[in-house]
Amino acid sequence: MAIRLEKGQRINLEKDGGAKLTNFCVGCNWGAIMIEKPGFLGFGKKTEELDVDVDLSCVMTDAQGNLVDTLYSPLYNPKMFQQVGLPVGKDLSADNSMYHTPDDTEGDKGGDDGLDNEIVTVDLTKVDPKIDQIFFFLNIFEPKNIDFLKIPYAAIRMFEGTPKRVSNVFAQYDVAKEEQFAGKNALIMGKLYRRGGEWKFAAIGDAFDDQYDLRRTVARILQNYAK
Repeated sequence: MAIRLEKGQRINLEKDGGAKLTNFCVGCNWGAIMIEKPGFLGFGKKTEELDVDVDLSCVMTDAQGNLVDTLYSPLYNPKMFQQVGLPVGKDLSADNSMYHTPDDTEGDKGGDDGLDNEIVTVDLTKVDPKIDQIFFFLNIFEPKNIDFLKIPYAAIRMFEGTPKRVSNVFAQYDVAKEEQFAGKNALIMGKLYRRGGEWKFAAIGDAFDDQYDLRRTVARILQNYAK
């Protein structure tokens, strides 16, 4: 049975039977927003689905909290990141241990399809030895008046399988429909971290208004969470 993560919870990456979880996916699933508009010639109402662009990203740091590598959408304007000294977006880590699937700019339409919209595949056996922490976080990119409370459903989960096939859900963190997320468009979900030669996971669950700017969230992680 999948672990239902709660804010501040720490877990071992150990499956039933004692085997270590080393190859898995971290995925985010969210739904498009239903909105009502006036019908034809102002009579009645019609319902439409509003695209919601949520970005799943991660940053990797060493034991001192220094930035080592990043994964976030290459669709972001490269100049935005170069202006503040951050790497431009890419979908494959330098050590080939993590891969980010293509950017989803809509969310699920017509209901939950059972698959995650954006996914990072992880192979802990390939992670660069100097990487000590891997932070996963979400940013709502568009529309600009949306927060996590307005999204019909949103969840992050760790699972075995592939981006197109879920074999076994190891842990899940639901991030929508909680009052603490009202007015918040950025969420630091949690981190993988090394302890005693093993990888563990800590659910952080802190949400912020970062003004729809992923750079602010990256800077926040490096300044307040990675040290």
